[in-house]
Amino acid sequence: MEYEYAFEMAASNIRFGLGATQEVGMDLSELGAKQVLVVTDPGLRKTPVVDRVVTSLKEQNIAHSVFDQVRVEPTDGSMMEAIDFAKTEPFDSFVAVGGGSTIDTAKMANLYSTYPPDDFLDYVNPPIGKGLPVPGALKPLFALPTTAGTGSETTGVAIFDLEKMRAKTGVAHRRLKPTLGIIDPENTATLPPMVAAATGLDVLTHAVESYTALPFTKRPRPEHPILRPAYQGSNPISDIWALEAMRMVAKYLIREFENPGDEEARSMMALAASFAGVGFGNAGVTLPHGMSYPVSGMVREYQAEGYPQDHPMVPHGIAVVLNAPAAFRFTGPGCPERHLIAAEALGADITGAKPEDAGNIMADTIIGFMKQLRIPNGLNAVGYTVDDIPQLVEGALPQHRVIKIAPRTVGAEDLNEIFADAMRYW
Repeated sequence: MEYEYAFEMAASNIRFGLGATQEVGMDLSELGAKQVLVVTDPGLRKTPVVDRVVTSLKEQNIAHSVFDQVRVEPTDGSMMEAIDFAKTEPFDSFVAVGGGSTIDTAKMANLYSTYPPDDFLDYVNPPIGKGLPVPGALKPLFALPTTAGTGSETTGVAIFDLEKMRAKTGVAHRRLKPTLGIIDPENTATLPPMVAAATGLDVLTHAVESYTALPFTKRPRPEHPILRPAYQGSNPISDIWALEAMRMVAKYLIREFENPGDEEARSMMALAASFAGVGFGNAGVTLPHGMSYPVSGMVREYQAEGYPQDHPMVPHGIAVVLNAPAAFRFTGPGCPERHLIAAEALGADITGAKPEDAGNIMADTIIGFMKQLRIPNGLNAVGYTVDDIPQLVEGALPQHRVIKIAPRTVGAEDLNEIFADAMRYW
């Protein structure tokens, strides 16, 4: 087998600043936009955040329509609604106002309306889909995140629940990444504490998974450089962004959760989300995310505080972090030094730590955050039992894009044990 010899750093341009939302109309005007599709969800449509975007477009005399039916934790069905809407008029650009669900929905609407595939799964990550590359340039997409978590404003990845599989999958390609991510802390001012906790823990796991991923030089070389995946493995540039994101989480996440009025903490967590996005958008995420997809897809009754109550849902950040301690216990031996460095960046004292302790130290560090943020105690607390493990494993195994860049090879038996460990932590 020939191994990869190069990696590529690709990320959206980022603008950060309190009040920067008002500039989106100017940006689109400079690009010559004539007809813009604003993508958001029903809850946000009623808030000043969307009003600020619409006002900015009106000030520049830019025609626009609003699609406000994004589903929090989108499905292939809800994605199709947005795609169909995007085909109703000759939109030349997109503005996504919302969390990762909205930004990912806008990415899919942009791709599927610009280059309609023969089959919905053509662009979807293999082995679930064909993983066909995006054929050409997409229309401009401006992303204005209203949560501090997914980092979707920086990445070429869009994730959704494939309803027939009851598991998450997605599309990953550099051409999906937004033209510009506008990080305006004003837009996270009304974030409920539990949403801040869940999305903040997504930042944490993004950063740790990126930093501890299989090095890019140990990943198989693609047949052609154009086929080099978005998730390339850990690399020297992603490492910088991931480590700084961890340090920011350690300093600001608990502050943001305990005091929503703490503008500095809220601003720095919004920035940390983008930092982690640059890191994982190029290095990738690993086991905690791969295991989270069936946890989200198989939910029965659980509903989280602060989230829409119109359907059962394990929010993405919670689904990921519930698996993270068990997953990092498993991956620790794969690169113990990196697990220890990451734990230290998150505030752990690693004085005298031995390599064989790395996985447990990382797990304990994350469990400490979970307790302070009142996160459910393992998968049991969101409705899963050991009887669900075979189906959870079945949903995680096809997530090749992420589990194959874990620093330890993982198979079905390993996943059985990791899911069992994740049922309860304290």
